[in-house]
Amino acid sequence: MANQSSSSYPILCASFNQDTSCFAIGTKDGFKIFDSNTGRLCYERAIGAFVIVEMLFSSSLLAIVGAGEEPSLSPRRLCLFNTTTGTALRELNFLTSILAVRMNKKRLVVILQDKTYVYDINSLGILDTIDTIPNLKGLCAFSPSLEGCFLALPASISKGSVLLYNVMDLHLHCEIDAHRAPLAAMALSSNGTYIATASEQGTIIRVHLVSEATKSYSFRRGTYPSTIFSLSFGPSMQLPDILVGTSSSGSVHAFSLGFSMYQRSKRSGSFLGSIIPGSVTDALDPAHHDVLHNAAPAGVKSYAVIRKVDKVADTSTSEIVACRATISIITYNGYFQEYNLSINNQNEFSWSLEREFKLLTVISDDAISS
Repeated sequence: MANQSSSSYPILCASFNQDTSCFAIGTKDGFKIFDSNTGRLCYERAIGAFVIVEMLFSSSLLAIVGAGEEPSLSPRRLCLFNTTTGTALRELNFLTSILAVRMNKKRLVVILQDKTYVYDINSLGILDTIDTIPNLKGLCAFSPSLEGCFLALPASISKGSVLLYNVMDLHLHCEIDAHRAPLAAMALSSNGTYIATASEQGTIIRVHLVSEATKSYSFRRGTYPSTIFSLSFGPSMQLPDILVGTSSSGSVHAFSLGFSMYQRSKRSGSFLGSIIPGSVTDALDPAHHDVLHNAAPAGVKSYAVIRKVDKVADTSTSEIVACRATISIITYNGYFQEYNLSINNQNEFSWSLEREFKLLTVISDDAISS
């Protein structure tokens, strides 16, 4: 999620690790790491305000950037922090503020307003420098898979074009003209096969096949403009079953992708043909879209991820009859929510709230035992 800190919210930044097993938040006082499955507070440091806290899977390595409220926490300094020792491993300093950081097991990506730096994460040797258009919000998307490791960046300030860069091979892969208006949000599937985008209008969500650059689905989120805060695909090696997005209206939007295509393929007899539509204007029926209203107060930033997707089969025929997803939501006013979303083969959506708690009042096990 792009760094969009605001002093009006207790949470300045939020991010899940690459397999969504943990998540981190930055606050005015420090940062905290939680276990996604249990909600347990695993680690915290109260050393000042942070606007970027990124994890490398479940390792002890964090990439953290201060909010600049004190000299030692400059927004131009990236600290690679070891949670085991509680010390800084390395620091990288830049001429302008760091707006986003992304990592996998081989690469470290640092995004500034008009430059993006790609590093070897082990040696911290710089591998490439990408000159970009002014990217004031640090908007980007990153697929952590080593096989399909792509970085997506805005390619225009006047329209919704996306530049896709192969981070492992260090070359430009393609540019996609996704929207007429400038981009507001984007997400890559975990293996880098698909990219979802939303413009500043926020009325249309588009999904492109990265390898082809022109094949897509289009979803109408709504009629009235809204700011899309986040987009997230469900985990999948193929077409993800579900895509979710959060918006400034306080709603969470769910779009049925792979599961709906599976249902449609049974009727059409052509699974491949249903997965790759013929043009950028091909749109799925509105029945493939559902809205969870009032997940957050209107205007409050929120961030949702799909942590798990299960297919449900008919016991007598082994036919897939439903899809169930676990969706976790962090709201910047300080809450964590987890919903179960079920979609049956009639495209009926059903939401149920499983967990909700305040992030800033959770006490770590160490504090309880001391």
